[in-house]
Amino acid sequence: MGSSNPLLQDWTASNEFGLPPFSQIRAEHFEPAFAFAMKEHLDDLQKIVEGGGEGVDVCCALDRAGGTYGKVASVFSNLCSSVCQEDLQEVQTKMAGPLARHGLTTSTYPGLFELVEAVYVSRASLAPEEKRLVERQYLDLVRAGARFTEEDKKTYADMAAQLAEKMTQFEQNVMADEMQNVVLKKEDLSGCPGTLVAAAKEAGKQAGKLGDDDHVITLSRSLAEPFLTFSDRRDLRQRVWEKWTKRGELDPENRNNKELAEEILQLRQKQAQMHRKTSFGEYQCEDMMAKTPERVMELLESVWEKACVSANKEREALLEYVNKMGGEGEKVESIEPWDWRYYAEKVRQDKFNFDESSLKPYLSLDAVTEAAFEVSQKLYGLKYVLRDDLESYHEDVKTYEVRETMEDGTDRLVALFLHDNYARQYKRSGAWMSEFRGQHKNFGPHEKTVTGIPIIANNNNFAKGSPTLLSFDDATTLFHELGHGHHGMLSDVKFRTLAGTRVLTDFVELPSQLMEHWLKQPEVLQSFKHYETQAPVPRDLLDKLMAARNFNQGFATIEYTACALIDMAMHMQDSYESFDLKQFEESELKRLKMPQGIIMRHRPTHFLHLFASAHYAAGYYVYLWAEVLDADAFDAFLESGDVFNKEVADKCRKYIYSAGNSQAPDELFRLFRGRDPIIEPMLKKKGLLAST
Repeated sequence: MGSSNPLLQDWTASNEFGLPPFSQIRAEHFEPAFAFAMKEHLDDLQKIVEGGGEGVDVCCALDRAGGTYGKVASVFSNLCSSVCQEDLQEVQTKMAGPLARHGLTTSTYPGLFELVEAVYVSRASLAPEEKRLVERQYLDLVRAGARFTEEDKKTYADMAAQLAEKMTQFEQNVMADEMQNVVLKKEDLSGCPGTLVAAAKEAGKQAGKLGDDDHVITLSRSLAEPFLTFSDRRDLRQRVWEKWTKRGELDPENRNNKELAEEILQLRQKQAQMHRKTSFGEYQCEDMMAKTPERVMELLESVWEKACVSANKEREALLEYVNKMGGEGEKVESIEPWDWRYYAEKVRQDKFNFDESSLKPYLSLDAVTEAAFEVSQKLYGLKYVLRDDLESYHEDVKTYEVRETMEDGTDRLVALFLHDNYARQYKRSGAWMSEFRGQHKNFGPHEKTVTGIPIIANNNNFAKGSPTLLSFDDATTLFHELGHGHHGMLSDVKFRTLAGTRVLTDFVELPSQLMEHWLKQPEVLQSFKHYETQAPVPRDLLDKLMAARNFNQGFATIEYTACALIDMAMHMQDSYESFDLKQFEESELKRLKMPQGIIMRHRPTHFLHLFASAHYAAGYYVYLWAEVLDADAFDAFLESGDVFNKEVADKCRKYIYSAGNSQAPDELFRLFRGRDPIIEPMLKKKGLLAST
C-alpha cells in the first residue's frame, strides 16, 4: 500500500505467512490506520452499489469488502485483549464509538440492502454455500437496522456508539481491579501446595514488590481459586474471596460497573424495541439455535432443579465432615462461600483419597500442550512445528506452523497457531480463542492466496512457575481452547462471512467442549510424566481422579447455571425504568432458591461475557446448550469402540470443525450424528441423572 504505517503495509513482505509486524506496531498507528481502512471499506461498498452487479456476485463482493479494515481491526482487538497498556487503552476508549458507528454505517450503506435483498428473493437456484452466504448477509443487514428509516438509523448508530464506549469502560474497570492483589508472607500460605507458593512468589516479583518474602495472590482466577481451595487461613480466604468477587467495583476512582451495566441493559432494550422485540433476550435468541428465551429457560431450569438437589447434598457432606473433624472448634451450621472449595477439597481427599495437588507435578504446561497436540494429530492429522524465529506481540507467546500430510505424501500448511498461556499485567482474565486472520477462498484480484491461511491464537491465564504446573481444570481449559483453535484452523469454506467460528453462538462452544473429552481418556492421562522424575502417573492416582470426577458437580453446575439464568432473566425485562442490578441479582437468586454457600461464577459487575461485548449477552447459556451437543457427539466415538476412530474423526472434522456456518448448525449436527441431539449423555456426564 506504500504507507509508512506498519498496519497498512503488505505483511507478506516481512514474512511468508503475512504475520503482523508486531515489533513495529505502536498504539499511535491505529487511529490513522482505521481512518484509511474505514474510507477504503466505504469505497468498496460504493463500487458494489454503483456497479449494480448481478446475482450472487453482489454478495461475493460484499464478502470481500473491507479487507484492510478487517486486517487492522483483528490486530487491534487482539492486542487490546492481550497487551493493553495505558497508551493502547486510551486508543481503545477513543475508538470504541467510531468503530461501532462504522459497523452500522457499512450495514446500512445506501443502496446496499436493496441489492442483497434482490439476490435473497431469488436465492433458490444458488449453490448451497452461496445460498447460505446470501441468507446470512441478508439477516445480518436486517438485524443491523437496514430496514430502519434514516432517522432511526442515526438513533441506532448513536446507541451503538454509546454501548461500545460503556462496554470498553466496563472491561477496562475489570482489568484495573484484577491488577489489585493481596500481599502475603510465606507463613500466610499455610496449607497451600508448593506449586501455589512458587506461583505467588513469582506474582510478587511481577508486581514489583520489594520484600524478599513477599508473595502475591492476584485477583485472577488462576491464583485466587487455588488459594480458596487450599489455604488453611479462613480469615485470608475470606479476604481474598471478598476482593475477588467484587471486581468491577473495587476502585473508587473508576466509574462503578453496576451503573455501567444498568445503562448497557437500558440501551440494549431500546435497540430490541427498535427491532419490534419485547426484550433484548428475544432479539438475541432469534438468531440462535434455541430461537426463544423460553426454550433457553426450559433447559436451564431442568438442569437447575437436578443440580440444586446435588449441591444441597454436597453441602450437607461438607458440614458433616467439618463437624466430624472439629475443624472450627464448635458446631458449624453453614458453609460460607469462601469455605466451600476448601472443605470440598478436604472431603474429596477423605472420600476418594484424591489430593488434586498430587496430580499437578504430572501436568506441566509443556506436557499438557504436547498431549493436546498429540490428540490433535491423532484425530485430524495436524502437526505443530515451533517457529522461534517468528516474532510475536509478547515474549510469552509461542508460534507454531500447523501442517498436515496429504494423501500424496506432501505437507500442507494449514494455519499459524499462537499459544499465549500466562497471566500478566495488561492482559484480560479468562481464556479465549481469537483470529489475527480467518480462513477463506474468496480472494480479491490483488490478494495473495497465503492470506487465506488462518492465524489463530489461544489465550489462557495460567500462573507462571518454574515449571508451570496446571490443575486438572487448567488442563481442561487448554484442551477447550485448542478445540476452538481447531474450529478456526480447520475451516474449509469459500466465504469469510461463513468461516471458522462465525457460527450461531449456541453452536460455537461445541467444537471446544468436545475437545475436552480426550483429556479424560486413559490413553491420554497415562502419557503424563512427573516433571522431575519422569515417572508415569501412578495408576491408582488416575483411578482416584476418575472416581472423583463427578464429585462437587452440583456446586460447579449451580455456579455456572446461576450465571446463565441471571443473564437471561436480566435480558428478558421489558423495562428498566426502576431497575437496580444489585437488588435484581439478590431477588432473582432468592427466587431460584440459590443453595447456601454458593455464589455466581461471574457476578454482574465483572461479567465480561455479558458487558464487555454483546456476543454472549442473553447467550451465556450456550455452554450448557453445547454440553448437550458435545456429550452426545463424543458418544459417537465411544460407540465406535475407539476414541480415535478415523471414520468418526473424519466425519467430525467435516461437519463440526470445517463447515463453519456454511450450513445451519442443527443440520450439521444431524449430518454428523444421524439424528437430533439428546440430553441424557450430558446428564450422565455430570452425574445428574439420578438426581430428583
